[in-house]
Amino acid sequence: MSVIPPTGSLVRFDNPSLITAQNDKERKGAGVSKQSTGLDQQMDVTGGTNSPRLGKKQSIKDLSLEEILDKILPPKITKDPNNPDLLYCQRISSTPATRLDVINLQEQLDMRLQQRQARETGICPVRRELFSQCFDELIRQVAINCAERGLLLLRVRDELQMTLRAYQTLYESSVAFGMRKALMAEQGKSELERKLVQLEEDKRDLERQVKETKANAEAAEKKLNEQRQVEERKHLEEINFLKKTNQQLKAQLEGLIAPKK
Repeated sequence: MSVIPPTGSLVRFDNPSLITAQNDKERKGAGVSKQSTGLDQQMDVTGGTNSPRLGKKQSIKDLSLEEILDKILPPKITKDPNNPDLLYCQRISSTPATRLDVINLQEQLDMRLQQRQARETGICPVRRELFSQCFDELIRQVAINCAERGLLLLRVRDELQMTLRAYQTLYESSVAFGMRKALMAEQGKSELERKLVQLEEDKRDLERQVKETKANAEAAEKKLNEQRQVEERKHLEEINFLKKTNQQLKAQLEGLIAPKK
């Protein structure tokens, strides 16, 4: 009889079991699973919440199937909505998968991709989530038949997740850098616009000064021309007067000299 997976997950889980004070093994495996396995395991350096890796001091032979499955996905601890004091633990199923289960997994994946309207290409968080669940289920199926192969696939999954998080961090930092540069450019643009307005005002002031200077120069040149013309007329009149006077004096002088002869 197949176990129905939790809503929204393609990974097969066992039915929830009640954690009681008499069931110390179940309480230890569920509530303290992180303490019993987390001390000897390496977590992702990016601070993610992916399942822990196998520690160097911990041998594969020392791990039970239950511990290996807990490494794929930690047990889920839930509270009874009617009685908060009751805790339920739900672990990944240790039931081996058949060929029909794999076919059903593929059909479930295709159906949920269509139901949740996942994108066929490009970046899509929905498609990534569903394929990640499908990969976890495949690791579970492989780990039940071969623990070593399952742990190796677990390392591959963790490495892929770490790489994706690194790219995501790089993308977010580049977007933030681009936004800062865009804001700086916008601020610089506003400053340049203010400078442009000020330079245009200065240009208008200078053009007005040039016009005033040209007008003053033209007025001064006109005045100088008028003064020169007046002085030239005076000079001509003086020359003419002196010529007439000279002629008169010359005539008088000739008149005085002529009778004596």
